[in-house]
Amino acid sequence: MRMIPLTRHMRPAAMRRLAAGLWMLSFPFLALAQETPAAATSPETVALPATPLPYSGFASPEARAQFARMLAETREGKGPNPADVADQRRFYQRYNDDRLAEAERRYPAKVEATRIGGVPVHVVDPQAGVQGDNARRVLINLHGGAFMWGSGSGALVEAVPIAAVSGIRVVTVDYRLAPEHPYPAAVDDVEAVYRALLEQYPAGNIGIYGCSAGGMLTAQATARILTRGLPRPGAVGNFCGTGLLFGGDSATLGQLAVGVPPLQSDGGASLPYLRTARADDPVAYPGQSPELLAKFPPTLFLAGGRDFAVSALSTMQRRLLAAGVEADLVLFDGLWHAFFVYPDLPESQEAYGVIARFFDRHLGREPR
Repeated sequence: MRMIPLTRHMRPAAMRRLAAGLWMLSFPFLALAQETPAAATSPETVALPATPLPYSGFASPEARAQFARMLAETREGKGPNPADVADQRRFYQRYNDDRLAEAERRYPAKVEATRIGGVPVHVVDPQAGVQGDNARRVLINLHGGAFMWGSGSGALVEAVPIAAVSGIRVVTVDYRLAPEHPYPAAVDDVEAVYRALLEQYPAGNIGIYGCSAGGMLTAQATARILTRGLPRPGAVGNFCGTGLLFGGDSATLGQLAVGVPPLQSDGGASLPYLRTARADDPVAYPGQSPELLAKFPPTLFLAGGRDFAVSALSTMQRRLLAAGVEADLVLFDGLWHAFFVYPDLPESQEAYGVIARFFDRHLGREPR
């Protein structure tokens, strides 16, 4: 696997190609155009005809309307400069602030900024407080954002609804970001938080979940916990990202289904965060290690049907099942990458319930 450093010394064309890939990995609807790949000549390759794709009849009217709005933004070329991390961070800060305001209107919660294990976090409790058996449980949330943005409101939009629906405290980790802090900085931060929480909670009462880059980081953190000999968490959730690079059919079909070009063929290996990760590192890519996967806790995979991550998620699920691990996969037809950051969608509300029930079923429970 060839790693591409994100530096000022890259040729402009290479920078644009890489940045476009990063942009699409983080929010594909507003993706800027990539170079169209040359027509493949391998005998098993199918040339896709220009075919209209109707929107899913299984999706809600609210999802249909949101999809139309996002598709219009894609066609208008709205979005930040894909070669400028600072501009991307400003754009996503505004975007995440808007999503968080929507989440807080529907899901009131109590939020406190603090540090755990020396790492900045936000502790999110249900508005009425944590009650009953849930007082002995905790969830760790790892936000998305291509490992380059998403701290603060981007993390809270993933934590507030889950805390409110599950009744469980959520600790959302503002881990260090790339390109300033490449792999394994984020894994180190999650490990520090996990070790600190082990002083307050039994490992089987701790859950970890994340979306997109956070889903990948959840798998990495779980692998790190296991390789360090720490007690494993009770359950984990890989949403729209997992312990494999993005690839397979959905890297093409999922992207075409939301009106943008296919992902770059490296599947995210050239992300600034991953540029220091070896291809054979089982913590960076735990989906490649059957021995490590056999030690994983029960895992929930969740995504939209038009998500470029679906192939990676379904492959990771099959590998966990083959290793004897309980692994559930839930897909929402017609929905896109990280769709549940829109809390007013019926599918998002359903997803929060799926996540809450999964952790309730596993945290603090004896293995069956």
